[in-house]
Amino acid sequence: MTGGNNLWCHINIRKNFLHCKLIHCYINFVFFHRPSSFQKLTSMCHTAISDLSLQKCVPCNRKDLSPMTEGSANVLKPKIPEWELLNDGGVMKLCRKWKVKNFLLGLEFFKIVADLAESEGHHPDLHLVGWNNVTIEIWTHACGGLTENDFILAAKIDKLPFESYLKRSK
Repeated sequence: MTGGNNLWCHINIRKNFLHCKLIHCYINFVFFHRPSSFQKLTSMCHTAISDLSLQKCVPCNRKDLSPMTEGSANVLKPKIPEWELLNDGGVMKLCRKWKVKNFLLGLEFFKIVADLAESEGHHPDLHLVGWNNVTIEIWTHACGGLTENDFILAAKIDKLPFESYLKRSK
C-alpha cells in the first residue's frame, strides 16, 4: 500500500536458539511513510523481548534441550534481581525466599504459584519450612539445569500479588 495515510510494513520475526538457549529475535522492518511508527514498533518489540514476564514458557520435551551455562544465566539474572543463582551439586537453579504471615497463607501463596506454573507448563519446587518460611527453586528438570523458561517463570512469579501474604520486615 502506498500513498495517503496508509502505512505498509513488512515484519519478519525469526527465533533462533543459540548454544546458550537464549532466544534472539531478528526483526526486519520495511516501512514506507510515518518514520515515527518505526520507533514505536521497535520500542514495543524491545519491551516484549526484554520483559521476561511477557514471554511464554516453551515445552521442555525437546530432545535437543540442554542447560544454559553459568555465564548465560548471569546475563539474564539482572532481569530477576530478587532471585539467587544457586549451584546445587552441579545443577544451576534459581532460588527465592519469602516469609509469610502464617502457615495457611503460605499454602495459599503456593496455590497462586501453582496456578501460574500450571498455566505455563513449567513447575517449580515449592518448600514451606517451619510455619512461615517459603522457598521456591526453579530449574528445568528435563535437562538438569537452567533454561530461559526458568527465568520467564521467575519473572512472572515476581509479578504476582503477594503483598498481603508476606510478613513485614521490622
